[in-house]
Amino acid sequence: MKQLVVIMTVMISLIACEPGNRVFSEHQDLSPKLEWLKQDVKEFKVPIEDNSLSYNLSLSFRYIVGYSSQYAKVKVTETSPSGIENVMEYDLKVVEDNGEYIGEMGFEIWDSEHLVESNKQYEETGIYTYVIEHNMPEDPMTSAMEIGVLLDKSE
Repeated sequence: MKQLVVIMTVMISLIACEPGNRVFSEHQDLSPKLEWLKQDVKEFKVPIEDNSLSYNLSLSFRYIVGYSSQYAKVKVTETSPSGIENVMEYDLKVVEDNGEYIGEMGFEIWDSEHLVESNKQYEETGIYTYVIEHNMPEDPMTSAMEIGVLLDKSE
């Protein structure tokens, strides 16, 4: 029950702090065992209504104290509404060189946001699909709770 209260408190604070230019935000749980298996891919459907704008694409990563790597390595496959695929790999830095965790802390849970593409131009309108899988050498990735996709209008 205590863990549920902590998670709800963090979720409410995240919702309350969303910027006004946010056009998409979704987070998906990884596992109740606090691990992410390679075969557990996460899919996000992101609607793009205006392709004349530029956007900032970010990934969010929720993890707990004890995360053992400096980075969360992920592979992202973007598929356009017409089926064009683009595969990207990102190293999301979650631990500083001095060992300090990066992000917003709530008890032993850390939420980090990582800008992975700024001023992104989408070629077409419609639903873009993002498939995210972890790309760490070890499987499962431990101490991981959630992965998310955030899209903001560029200012």
